[in-house]
Amino acid sequence: MRIETERLVLRPWREDDAAALYKYASDPEIGPAAGWLPHADEAWSLNILRTMLMDDHTWAITIAPSDEPVGSIGIFPGRLEAQQGEYEIGYWIGRPFWGRGYVPEAVRALLGLYFAFGAERIWCKHYRGNDKSRRVIEKCGFVYRFSAVEPCSQLPEERETLCYAVEAEDFDD
Repeated sequence: MRIETERLVLRPWREDDAAALYKYASDPEIGPAAGWLPHADEAWSLNILRTMLMDDHTWAITIAPSDEPVGSIGIFPGRLEAQQGEYEIGYWIGRPFWGRGYVPEAVRALLGLYFAFGAERIWCKHYRGNDKSRRVIEKCGFVYRFSAVEPCSQLPEERETLCYAVEAEDFDD
């Protein structure tokens, strides 16, 4: 499924996106803030595409009219007990595109789509100290609910995670 917003196209990831993925996901400011390792080479990025990103609920973020992926956004079943039966949004974008409102635009597009399909509540979370992600979450209308300590997906550590939710009835985009 392809999703278009005013400035973005969210499209499925493809294997030929490996070079673009590596270009942005190798930045040490990106992955560790989200709990994953910077990509070491293009082969690593291709493996991530094949094993994680190429699914029906994850999209490459592209800035129209370019088709080059500059980030990623996905929605998946919540993993914490309080999120059971509900969705959680996750995202990242390359550093050259920080502060331009692209991620909030992408998040709002997914919220609108999943609420239209009947979701009642959607979650989003960030690690303590990731203020860029916190600002996106707040701009999109999520409200803080609780904190939890979770293991990072690829780093050998646990971090405090701040969890937020937005209800369908409160979403007005």
